[in-house]
Amino acid sequence: MKFGERWLREWVDLPLDSEGLQAQLSMLGLEVDYTEPAAPAFEGVVVGAVVKVEPHPNADKLRVCQVSDGEASYDVVCGAPNVTAGMRAPFARPGATLPGGIAIKRTRLRGVDSEGMLCSEKELGLSEHGAGIMELAADAPPGEALAGHLGLDDTIIDIDLTPNRGDCLSIRGVARDLAARNRTLVIARAIEPVPATCEDTFGVDLEQLDGCPRYLGRVIRGIDPAARSPRWLVEKLRRCGIRAISPTVDVTNFVMMELGQPMHAFDLAQLDGGIRVRSARSGERLVMLDGSELQLDEHTLVIADARGAVAMAGIMGGEHSGVGDDTRDIFLEAAFFAPRWIAGRPRRYNLFTDSGARFERGVDPYGQAEAMERATGLLLDIYGGAPGPLVEAVSESHLPERPEVGLRANQIERLLGETLPGAEVEDILGRLGMQVSAPAHGEGDGQRWRVRPPSHRFDIAIEPDLIEELARIKGYDTIAEAVPAYAPVAGEVGEPGGSLEDLEAVLLARGYSEAVTYSFVDERDCLRFEPDLSPLPLSNPISSEMGVMRTSLWPGLVGSLRYNLNRQQSRVRLFEAGNVFITGADGLREEHRLGGVASGPALPAQWAVPDTAMDFFDLKGDLEAVLAAAGASAAYRAESHPALHPGHSARVLLAGQPVGWLGRVHPKLERELELVQPAWVFDLGLASLLVGRRISAREISRFPSIRRDISVVVARSVPAQALVEAARTAAPASLQDVIIFDTYVGEGVVSGRKSVSLGLILQDLSRTLNDREVDDAVDRILAGLEQELGAKLRE
Repeated sequence: MKFGERWLREWVDLPLDSEGLQAQLSMLGLEVDYTEPAAPAFEGVVVGAVVKVEPHPNADKLRVCQVSDGEASYDVVCGAPNVTAGMRAPFARPGATLPGGIAIKRTRLRGVDSEGMLCSEKELGLSEHGAGIMELAADAPPGEALAGHLGLDDTIIDIDLTPNRGDCLSIRGVARDLAARNRTLVIARAIEPVPATCEDTFGVDLEQLDGCPRYLGRVIRGIDPAARSPRWLVEKLRRCGIRAISPTVDVTNFVMMELGQPMHAFDLAQLDGGIRVRSARSGERLVMLDGSELQLDEHTLVIADARGAVAMAGIMGGEHSGVGDDTRDIFLEAAFFAPRWIAGRPRRYNLFTDSGARFERGVDPYGQAEAMERATGLLLDIYGGAPGPLVEAVSESHLPERPEVGLRANQIERLLGETLPGAEVEDILGRLGMQVSAPAHGEGDGQRWRVRPPSHRFDIAIEPDLIEELARIKGYDTIAEAVPAYAPVAGEVGEPGGSLEDLEAVLLARGYSEAVTYSFVDERDCLRFEPDLSPLPLSNPISSEMGVMRTSLWPGLVGSLRYNLNRQQSRVRLFEAGNVFITGADGLREEHRLGGVASGPALPAQWAVPDTAMDFFDLKGDLEAVLAAAGASAAYRAESHPALHPGHSARVLLAGQPVGWLGRVHPKLERELELVQPAWVFDLGLASLLVGRRISAREISRFPSIRRDISVVVARSVPAQALVEAARTAAPASLQDVIIFDTYVGEGVVSGRKSVSLGLILQDLSRTLNDREVDDAVDRILAGLEQELGAKLRE
C-alpha cells in the first residue's frame, strides 16, 4: 500500500521525523518497501494567473498568453489546447529549472518573445500523462511557490503488508497502529450524516445473505457532469499510485484509501427495478468496466438489477451501468461482502483490483454508513446534486462477530521470554481498540483475560495473535533477550523412532538428489500411474495441468526425470518425501510416502568399470540400504502393478504387510511419457518405517567362523527369499548368515528348474565348531530346504 506521509500525519500526531516514522512502521510489521519524494526536484515554478490569451500571429496552433505571478506580467507562448483566460496554472519563470535539469530561458517562438513556460503535470514529473496545462484551484494565490501550494515537500511511503493485515489497507488503519505504539490517539474526523434533500430511493434486496449481510445505497440526483476533482484530491490519490479519472471514481477511491471501505457508483438511469445481491447464474455473462466479457459461475457474488448482473460484487463494476460523462443521477453503494465469497475470485477471473484485495482480507462490517456519509459529503461539495435518504438492507445474524480470545499471563512469558505487568497488557490491548475483561486468576496460569478484538481485526483469532500484538506495540527492540531455561532429565533408553533424515542421508550417500514436486498434478498423469484410484479434483486449480491432488509421488518424479533427460543428463537419481491424497469410502486420506526414480548407468563413469545400465537389483540394493537405516528387514514378492513392467516389479512387505513397490516403469508408459531410456522407481509408506524399534545388542564371538557353500536345484518359481527363510528355520543357532552368491539356469539343470548357490556362515559364541557339528548343521539345512521347497542338492 502506497500513501503520502503528510496524509498519514493528518490522522495521527507523531513525535517522529520521516526516518523515525519509517523505522517504526517496519517494527510494527508494516514493512516499508521503499520511499520516494512526492515530486522530482524543480526550482522557480510558481502559481501563475493567466490574464489574457490571444492567437499567435504566425502559428495557428500557438497562443500568446499574458501570465501574472502577482508582481509582474509575462508574455508566454503556449501550445496547450486547454489554456484559458482566468485559469491558474504552474508557471516556470525565466531562470527556473524543471525536473531533469531543464533550464527555462527567455526565447523567441515564431517571431514572438516568450518569457517562461506554463507547465503540464508531465513536465513537472507529477504524471506520465500531460495532454494540457496543469489546472490549479481558481483561488490559488499567484506567485506562491508551486511546491508549497501543492504540499510537494512530502514523502511517498510504500508498505508491504502481510496478507492477514487487511485492516491496514487504509490511512486510518495505519494510523491506528502508530497511535497505539506512540500512546496517542487517532485524530477524530467528524463525519456528519448528510440530510436528504430529495425523497428518491432505489430498492435493495439481499438474496445471498451469507455473501452480503449488509448493503447501503443512496440516490444522488442532478450532479454536474462537467465538474472536476479538486487538486488536493487528485494529489492525494496520485501519491497513493491512483490516477484521477472523474469526481465519482476519485471520491470512492479516496474513501477507500482513507477509511478502508471500497465503494461503487452506478449510473441510475442504467439500472432497472432495484438492486439484488445474489449468486451468479451458471453461464451468466457480464461485460466489465475494463471491457472484458466474463462468463460467471454460481459461486460468484454479483450485484444485479431486474435485467441481470451489473457488477461483480466487491471486485469490479459492469460497463453497462458505469458512470459516464453524461451521467446526471447516480446510485452510490457501500456494502460488506464476506471474505470467503470474494477470496480467489480475482485470480479466477484475472481481475486484480484494490477493492477485491480489501474484501477478500476482510473489511469492517460496521463501517459502511460512515463511508457512505463521507463519500456523499465530498460528492456534493464537488458535483453538487440532491441526495436521497440512506437505504440499508441488513441481516444482523449473518454479520461476522469477533469471538472472545483467552489470554494467559504465563503464556505471554513463555512466548516472549519476559513477564509483562497486567496493567501494561490491558493498556496495550485497550489502545488497539480491544475489549479486555477484568483479569481473573487461573491455577498455574497466573492472570487470565478474555479479549474481544474490534470488528476491523479479522486476524485476531487465537492466543498467540494477542501475544504478537503485545510484542508489536511494546516494541520488539524493548523485549530483553533471554536464554530459555533447560533442565535435562536422565531417563531410560526407550524405543526411538526412525528418522526421515537418516533415510534421506542414505539416499544422498548413494547418489540421489532430493526433489520437491507439486502436490497438484495433471489428472492424466495421475491415472497413468494409479488408474485404480480416483484423484481429488481442485475447485480452483492454478492451471489445467495442476487440476487434481496427487495419489502417487511417481508423476512428479518421473516428470523431473524426463526434464533432466531432455537436457542431456543421462544418469539421474531423485527421491522425494511427501504426502499423497487418497479418496475412499471413509473420505480423504493423507499418506506420507517416500518415492524415488533412477535411470542411466549403474555407476558414475570411471576408468576401472565399464558402463552398465542399472537393473532391478541395483534399485533393490538402494532400497535395502534405506530399510536398513530404518532398522527394518523387508521381503519382496513378485507382483504386477499397472504402471510397472510385469517382469520387473515387486511388492515390498514388512512383517508380511505390503508397504510399497519397486520396479521398472512400464515400456508402454515410457513411450507415452517420451522417456528416452528405462526408468526405475520405488515407493514406500513412511508410516511403517518411522516407528519405534527396540535397541538390542549381542555379543561378538571370539571364535572363528566357518563357511560352507551348497548349491541346490529348485523350481524356477521359488523365490530366493524363500530359500533363505527356509534355511534359517531349519538351521541350528550357530547359523549366523545366509548369502546367495550364484544362480544358474542351463545345461545340466532340468528344464523348469534353477540352481541357487548359498553361502552358510556358522559360528558359536563359546567354542570353535568342529567338522561334525558343521556337517550336521548343513544336513539339517538341506533337509529343511527339501521338505519345505522340494530343493535337491546339486550333484
